[in-house]
Parts: sequence; structure tokens; C-alpha cells
Amino acid sequence: MAQASIPVDLLNPGQVFACLGFLEAAEVLLGDAEGGFDWRDETDVRFHLRAKGEENPFAGVLEFLATAKPQRWAPIGYSDPPPKKGQSAEKAENEEDSDYGADPSCAGMLGISEVFYTAKGDRMSLPIRLGGGNRPVVELGHWADGSSRDSFKLYAGNRSADRIAHAMLRGVRCKPKKNQAIGDLKVKGITQLWEEQRDDLIKRPFHLLTPMGGSFNFDPRGAWTAIDAGYSPNEHKHLIEASPVVEFLAAWGLENARPVEFGVRQVGYAVWSASLPPMLARAALAGSLITIPLRQFRFDLDPSGKNKVVTFAREEPRT
Repeated sequence: MAQASIPVDLLNPGQVFACLGFLEAAEVLLGDAEGGFDWRDETDVRFHLRAKGEENPFAGVLEFLATAKPQRWAPIGYSDPPPKKGQSAEKAENEEDSDYGADPSCAGMLGISEVFYTAKGDRMSLPIRLGGGNRPVVELGHWADGSSRDSFKLYAGNRSADRIAHAMLRGVRCKPKKNQAIGDLKVKGITQLWEEQRDDLIKRPFHLLTPMGGSFNFDPRGAWTAIDAGYSPNEHKHLIEASPVVEFLAAWGLENARPVEFGVRQVGYAVWSASLPPMLARAALAGSLITIPLRQFRFDLDPSGKNKVVTFAREEPRT
């Protein structure tokens, strides 16, 4: 068994969800994974993770993400809707390709499955698959959950989950210039951070920030809300920095777990001090595992246009 730890901000809900994501990913990729939080030193709160093998489990997960190519999947009978009225198929394809600039060969890839969350697929929220070959196939799509629980889908607008995932993992490139096979890098993803700052990424994966090319809205450091002051980052094409590791692994962490929602806009979660396997950690995140020490937090979901964004949390009084 190998064990390592990383720093985590307990008041950042996305980082806590991403810790669960690391645990879920380590279980799938390495096996026998357990994880928990250590807050004995409030100036250096850590998330500890151990898993089978001799490799640092955080490095194993990050290496998988750095080389992964997501593919969207849909139920039998699904087909993408036609281009919008007045938009040619060629123009729609070019717009799609520009968002997959880091890996144009993946644009439009669609897998068909006999098993699916719901009866129909929604183009903007189709689940994704990662892996294949000699790596496990991972299916992610909490945002498309067809069960009775809330999907906790925070993103909206004209960006699909697949395009967001590509931006998080592979980065975003500008449209190719003349004589260029692919365009210049515009926004870094986990792939580029892994190639350029591998040691720092392994030691402090939540602390390496980069301008975001779209996100799932889990990292409050990249959140913004309207203040009716005549300024919008979208309208002015200004990018906001956050962590693609937090964004992507928070989505993985919520694949089999949910925070607790209070009314429309308040959400609660908990952190745990024991080293737990994923099955128990999912319950602990919701504050349902009362046999071990927990710390409870609550945050607001703020509206940002059609999106919802996570804000920094406040700790609930300890009992």
C-alpha cells in the first residue's frame, strides 16, 4: 500500500468534493483505496489517501486524467439535433471543433449504450467515458442522473458536459492559423499542468490555478456573479482562474454521493477524520456517518446568469 497527503481548504466545497473524487478514482484505478481528513493543524489541513501498489495514489490519478480522452455516450436511438435555424452544418461543426482545439480528433465522438441514466439523452448533458485499452473504463455523468436524487448540475448555457470535460483535461486552443495543424494553446488543462509542473501538481493539486475555458462551477475561486455594473467576464472575453483538478474531480466525487440541500440555495457537506473506503466516505460527505468525528459546513449556491456557482462555506457549530 502507498500513502500520501495533499493540502485542502475545508471552506472550499469544490476541494472537499474533489478529495472524494480522488478517493473514488484511486479505488477504480489502483484498488483498496481509503481516505480521510487530518485537521489537527488548522494551518495545514490535509487529505490523506492510500491505495494498492507503491505509486503515490495522487500521482496515479493525475497521470490517468492527463492522458485521458473523454468520449460522450448516449442511449440507443439518440442522434445529435440538427444545427440551429440559419446555421449551416459546416458552421456548427467548425464551432464544435474550435472548442476541441486541443484534440480535434475527439470532436463529435459518440458512443451508444444499451444502459443509460434516462430514456432520452440531452445533448448538453450527455455523460462521458474515460479510459479504455489497458486502463479501466470510467463512466461519469452525475449531471445527467435520472434517479430521484438531485443531479446537482450547476452549469448551463451552450457548453456541453463533454466540451467542459475536454477543456478541463486537454486544454483549449485557438483556431489554427495558416500552416498550423492545431492552434496555439489558449487555456491549459490537466494535461499541460502535468507536463509542465508535475511535481507541484502532485504535491498541491488544488493550488495550481489557470484561466478556465468553461467549468462545472465547483471551485468558488473561479465563480462570479452579476452586480449590474455593466461588466461581464463573458461579454469581455475575460477568463477567470480556478483549478481544473478541483473542477473535474469534484464531478467524479459526486458520481455516487451528494451534499445535503437545504431549500433552494443552501447546501451542506461534512468532512471526516477516519480513513474510509469510498462506500463509507460517500455517506460521510452527507453527514450521515455519525459514528466517527465529523465537521459540518454549509454554503450558498449563487445564480450567475443561467448557471449556479458554489461559494465559500462557513462551518456549522460543533456539537
